[in-house]
Amino acid sequence: MRTIDLRGRELSPADMLAAVPRATQARAEALDTAARIVDDVRDRGDAALREQAEQFDRVSGHELRVPATHIAEALEQLSDEVRDALEEAIRRVRIASAAQVPAPQITEIGPGARITQRWQPVHRVGVYIPGGKAVYPSSVIMNVVPAQVAGVQQIALASPPQADQGGRIHPTILAAAALLGVTEVYAMGGAGAIGAFAHGVPAIGLDPVDVVSGPGNNYVASAKRAVAGVVGTDSEAGATEILVVADDAADARLVAADLVSQAEHDEQASAVLVTDSAELAERVAAAVTELAARTRHSERVGVALDGPQSAIVLVDDRAMATAFSNAYAPEHLELHLSDAEEAASAFTSAGAVFVGDQTPVSLGDYMAGSNHVLPTGGQARYAPGLGAYTFLRPQQVISYDRDALAAVREGVVALANTEVLPAHGEAIEARFTA
Repeated sequence: MRTIDLRGRELSPADMLAAVPRATQARAEALDTAARIVDDVRDRGDAALREQAEQFDRVSGHELRVPATHIAEALEQLSDEVRDALEEAIRRVRIASAAQVPAPQITEIGPGARITQRWQPVHRVGVYIPGGKAVYPSSVIMNVVPAQVAGVQQIALASPPQADQGGRIHPTILAAAALLGVTEVYAMGGAGAIGAFAHGVPAIGLDPVDVVSGPGNNYVASAKRAVAGVVGTDSEAGATEILVVADDAADARLVAADLVSQAEHDEQASAVLVTDSAELAERVAAAVTELAARTRHSERVGVALDGPQSAIVLVDDRAMATAFSNAYAPEHLELHLSDAEEAASAFTSAGAVFVGDQTPVSLGDYMAGSNHVLPTGGQARYAPGLGAYTFLRPQQVISYDRDALAAVREGVVALANTEVLPAHGEAIEARFTA
């Protein structure tokens, strides 16, 4: 990993972002391709999906809609160890997601004038589960459980067909779907799956959904942008990011392990350490080199850590570290600080904040109870991670009786006339004339 020394400099947020650029070129190149793939599925349906499976997944002749028998077989074959882990993760995510559903609120504006604020679930959701460099049954949980907690009635799931599974979805993903009672499952991947969810594919019984969620590669993220306005989407989750803020008391070995753990995902993954301790920076750099060389996916990790999107950043002090983190707005933020609990409130822009050296991102990926589908690319400045609220629509219900309407009668008519919309005022007056 390269080291960038920002000490002794007055930097704006833009300067800080320029110091560690994100891997954006691949995303930009994916936009046009993803839009074409989405349009092809919209126009040609299942024929386009089959051609895409052959081109991208090296699979042909498979069943696009997964039979119930395949789902049942996958659950039967699931090891007890993995089943127990999945069920515990489901339990924890369900508890945390339930806290994200607001209770209805009734506001009395005046006598006989009431506004009820309620949150309505969307009717139908399509969740996408990646199937490229790794297998993600955890993402099944992270997408499906919040939708169920929100009260969504119909949940469809898609994941790429696997050449080494005879064109079936990976069995562990199918088993996770079975544990959650998801029976509508499709073997389709990438941008094509997002297009199919948005536009529907009648030939395989796939109706359009209201919201699409789930992580994926640059083409999946770009496809979400292509269907925005047709359906709702969660944030465009791209290549994973971890930013660690650490002081001189941090354990270099743990910091390095966490940086490597996220670099394992993808060659475009971002791993960044921000510290005011030059000594810690040196120790982390040495530990990263050692750990990266011996991990299973060392080649992938090495590419990610050597890329321009990864770095060790030296800053003057805690204030500068905080400013850098808030400007960068990482997907995952870890605080390896001696006063991490007290310091956490100052770090306002991150998809999820992991406080203390015993709370690694890997915990959040599986068993923390928090959701691991989080905004990347700086979107954490304005966008939340996936949660029950992703599938809820705030809705106002207004109720006035005659006396309450009479109390604002003159005001409504006055404003309507000012805006030269007299029929608005006449609609009010109609209720008070014989």
